Amino acid sequence: QVQLVESGGGLVQAGGSLRLSCVASGSIFSIDAMGWHRQAPGKQRELVAVISSGGSTNYVDSVKGRFTISRDNAKSTVYLQMNSLKPEDTAVYYCNAAGLEHGGPNFGSWGQGTQVTVSS
Repeated sequence: QVQLVESGGGLVQAGGSLRLSCVASGSIFSIDAMGWHRQAPGKQRELVAVISSGGSTNYVDSVKGRFTISRDNAKSTVYLQMNSLKPEDTAVYYCNAAGLEHGGPNFGSWGQGTQVTVSS
């Protein structure tokens, strides 16, 4: 079983920055894609950013130029640097990861979420 634990959320004023971290642990053989999603009250969860094992990245249009996703494969950790935050970025942010466990089974895991609140 693979667990993901996020950290780094909080309350920030518009224009400020936050850095989210997500550490994967457990019986991990390899991790393929890692990503960040968010869900605002009354809205569906949306993909914010994703990074492949090779470092290729994709972002939702609303965060391009403001957010940067990165990963440290040695630490099984994915980061989301969020700059120029806007009130509409307020949401619970979830990380997820997919890959292979030792012994063969694929895994797809989600973290518990971390709240990001941006005040105007």
